[in-house]
Amino acid sequence: MKIRNFSIIAHIDHGKSTLADRIIELCGGLSEREMTSQVLDTLELEQERGITIKSQTVNLTYQADDGEEYQFNLIDTPGHVDFSYEVSRSLSACEGAILLVDASQGVEAQTLSTCYNAVEEGLTIIPVLNKIDLDQSDPERVKKEIEEIIGVDASDAPCISAKNGIGIKEVLEQVVDLVPEPEVEKDEPLQASIIDSWFDNYLGVVSLVRVVKGKIKKGDKIEIFSRKETHSVDKIGVFTPKISDLEELESGQVGFICASIKEIRGAPVGDTIIKANSNTPRLEGFQEVNPQVYAALFPQNSDDFEAFREALEKLCLNDASLQYEPEHSEALGAGFRCGF
Repeated sequence: MKIRNFSIIAHIDHGKSTLADRIIELCGGLSEREMTSQVLDTLELEQERGITIKSQTVNLTYQADDGEEYQFNLIDTPGHVDFSYEVSRSLSACEGAILLVDASQGVEAQTLSTCYNAVEEGLTIIPVLNKIDLDQSDPERVKKEIEEIIGVDASDAPCISAKNGIGIKEVLEQVVDLVPEPEVEKDEPLQASIIDSWFDNYLGVVSLVRVVKGKIKKGDKIEIFSRKETHSVDKIGVFTPKISDLEELESGQVGFICASIKEIRGAPVGDTIIKANSNTPRLEGFQEVNPQVYAALFPQNSDDFEAFREALEKLCLNDASLQYEPEHSEALGAGFRCGF
């Protein structure tokens, strides 16, 4: 089955999560009964504010008009300016990106910066105009904006309404035709990039990975490059968006692995997974992000200091842009200086 790894770039409220929902629905990832608004937005804060914060991925099967089945890995990206680090992690796992623009508002600043990041990563850009059902939409003006400001040909850009499900199939056909298939090197030594990690109380560290070379199977002995510690892979799978267990992930695929890593920093985002006791080189990782805002945080009760430290450690695993160091105040006691 041919693979297409892609993400959706959009400014906040331009309809990115709604388009992701329609794609999942069209590909049969969830039944109509199981579908809820903004399926990929799993954090409570995301659903409350209607914005996407964490990078989520979903593995779908699409029956294209050419008669072939394609494996789609849709990697969701935040559209809000505060979460640009999450965007860079998502883009590194893709070969293409849907540039979703509100046909009534045009190109916004955050769309621009994220799109330039995608171009730098070498991604194929597919412009798509959303919200054409609105009276104030002006597709021709927005197409010109895209061409003049971003420099991407928008003459064949699909005009859609994600809310009403209009034009979604046309978008997916363009993904099939325009997004390159990932380079598949199954017989090379294992190299997998960690896109995201989070801590599960039962499984330990769960890592979302893109297998660049080789393959990774249940029972394999692996090593996190920077840690030099050996772990045994005990769970592999993909999100459809429900959890679907697999026996292996091959070159070009995106999925999750669990290897009973209990140390909270045992699988840093941007690191490389290799076979244990191999001399395989590290993949080019993500750049360190410098915090833009600093704040001193103190627990209300000094007895909660260690629990507070543990909470920050867990948060650091999910959010690599967070930094913290202990700080002491004569008035407030022990706390942490945090950079975001």
